[in-house]
Amino acid sequence: MLKIAVTAAATLFLARNPVAADDTYQVTKSDAATTVGIKAKADVTILAKKGWHLNAEAPLTLKLTPTPGVELDKAKLGRGDLALSTESTARFEVALTPSEPGKKTIAAEASFVLCQEESCRPVKEKLTLALDAAAPKTDPVKKTAKKK
Repeated sequence: MLKIAVTAAATLFLARNPVAADDTYQVTKSDAATTVGIKAKADVTILAKKGWHLNAEAPLTLKLTPTPGVELDKAKLGRGDLALSTESTARFEVALTPSEPGKKTIAAEASFVLCQEESCRPVKEKLTLALDAAAPKTDPVKKTAKKK
């Protein structure tokens, strides 16, 4: 029952944010917004469709390459880093921290293997995560020492 609910929720989310797909899988993402120096998370989700499933024994990775001004907790995520893992769904949470304000990007490549009863096939999918980093707020009231 829980598996059905998780898959249904993932399907609803994925339908709104597709990045790449064919008739056997769909890769979606969520972008991030934060303030300089404050950690944020973006998501990348892989959904197997039409009788295919994610191979539980094959490598499943997400390689990340940020633009300058973005620091990542990890540049390569694997199975042990998955925030969600079912037979048909895998979700990575990408932890990132901007070091300067502005719109930034993180190039990503998801690698996974899809299988069905009679065959398997490796998939590599490239996508770009976006980060909108606001400048840190400054205190508008600065106290100054009085001169005598």
